[in-house]
Amino acid sequence: MAAIHFDLIELGAGNAGMAVAGGARLAGQSVVVIEARDTGGTCPLRGCVPKQVLVAAAETLDHIATAQQHHIHTGPVTVDWPSLIERKQGFVDGVPAQFEKSLINQGIEFVNGKAVFVDGQTISVNDQLYQANKFVIATGSKSRSLPVPGFEHAITSDDILDMTLLLESIVFIGGGVIAFEFAHVLARASVKVTILEVMSRPLSMLDEDGVKNLIDETRRLGVEIITDANTNSIVSTKSGFDISFELEGRTNTISTVVVANGAGRVADIDELSLDAAAVGQTQTGIIVDEYPRSVSNPDVFVTGDVLATPQLSAVATYEGIIVAHNLTQEQLESPDYSSIPSSVFTLPTLASVGLTEAAATDKGLQFETHINDLRDSRSAKTFAENAAFAKVLVDNSNNNIVGAHLLGHGTQENIHIFAFAMKYGVTAKELAQTVYAYPTFASDIKFMV
Repeated sequence: MAAIHFDLIELGAGNAGMAVAGGARLAGQSVVVIEARDTGGTCPLRGCVPKQVLVAAAETLDHIATAQQHHIHTGPVTVDWPSLIERKQGFVDGVPAQFEKSLINQGIEFVNGKAVFVDGQTISVNDQLYQANKFVIATGSKSRSLPVPGFEHAITSDDILDMTLLLESIVFIGGGVIAFEFAHVLARASVKVTILEVMSRPLSMLDEDGVKNLIDETRRLGVEIITDANTNSIVSTKSGFDISFELEGRTNTISTVVVANGAGRVADIDELSLDAAAVGQTQTGIIVDEYPRSVSNPDVFVTGDVLATPQLSAVATYEGIIVAHNLTQEQLESPDYSSIPSSVFTLPTLASVGLTEAAATDKGLQFETHINDLRDSRSAKTFAENAAFAKVLVDNSNNNIVGAHLLGHGTQENIHIFAFAMKYGVTAKELAQTVYAYPTFASDIKFMV
C-alpha cells in the first residue's frame, strides 16, 4: 500500500492543532489534520464553552439567592434542567462542521480516524499509510483513571454535560477544578454534592489562602468537602453506589446516586504507539524540550493538553502558534507561561496569574505579600458578596507584580489587568496610581497592591 506524503501530519483537531495547521499551511506547507473523535476538541464540545452555559445559569441562581438582601422578594425557583442541557447543546451543535469547513477553506486535508505510528515518518489511519517530514501531536487530554476497584462506574465531565435529568446526589472522587466547578453548578440546582480528596487540600497547584477562602464558600453553599480521604472502592447498589474510603485510620462509607471522576485530566496518547516513532515518554507525558518537541525524536512537536502545561484553551492556541512558528522558521521560540491567567469558574471565581506565595519563596524571591479581605469593600457589599479576597505578590527589587490571586465578583476579568501588568512591566505603584472608573470592581485594584 503506497503512503500519501505531506510536509506536516498534525494529530488532533482542537484549538492547538488548528493553530498549528493554519500556521503551517500559511507558510506553504502541505498539511493533513487527523482527528480520532469529533472535530473541535475539548473546549468547544465537551469543556469550557458548554460548561460555561451551566455556570451562567448557576450565576443567575446565585443572584436570586441574594435577592432578599436587595429587598427583592422571590417565590420558589426551580431549574428546568433538561431545557438547560438543550440550551447547552445549542452551543455545541454545528461546531465540528465549522472546524472542518475552516480546514478545507485553508487548503488543509482532513481525515477522521485513529492514528497509529508505524515508524518515525509514517502513521496508519483507516488502513491507509501517511508519511511526513514533521509531526505534531495535539491529541488533547482525557479523564484520569484511578486504581480504585469500581472506578469504572465513575462518570466524567462529558457525561455530566449530557446529563438530562438531575439526580439527588453526586460524589466526586478527587477535588480538582472540574469537581469544584460542577459542584457549584449542581449544588445550586439542589443536588447534594460531596467531594472526596485524597490530599490534605484540594486544588494544590493554586494559592493556599485563595483555595481556603474558596473552600469556605463552597461549604457554605452546602457542598461537603472531605480531605485526606483515600477511596477504597465503589460498589453498585440498587439505589446508586456505596463508596468506601479511609479517613483518619477509619473506614467510612458514603452512599450516592452518581459517582463522578474529579481527579483531573491526563494526556490522551496511550493508543498512538509512540514507541514505534521513538517518542520517549514518562507517566506524566511525552518528554519534550523547550520548543516544545520530542527530545528523542525532534521531528515530532507536541502542543496543547498533551503537554504538562496549564490545560487551558487559550494556552493550547498560544502553544499551537509557537509550534507553527518553529515548524516554519529557523529561529525557534519557547512558550512563556509566566503571565498567563487562569480561572476556576466557581461562584465566586478563583482567578490566578503568576507565582503562588509558596512558589515565589521556593525561587528565592524577595517580595511583599499584600493580602486583603475585601468583603467589607463597597463593591462586595453592594452586590451582597459572601467571599472577596485578594493576594498580590510584589517583587521588592523592582516593584513588579510576580503573582496575583483573586476570589470574588468579577475576578475572572480583573485578573487580566494583573496579567497585562506582569507581561509588560507595569509596576504595582503604577497600577495603584491608575484612575479607574468608579464604582467598579476594577477600581478595587488600587487597594490590592
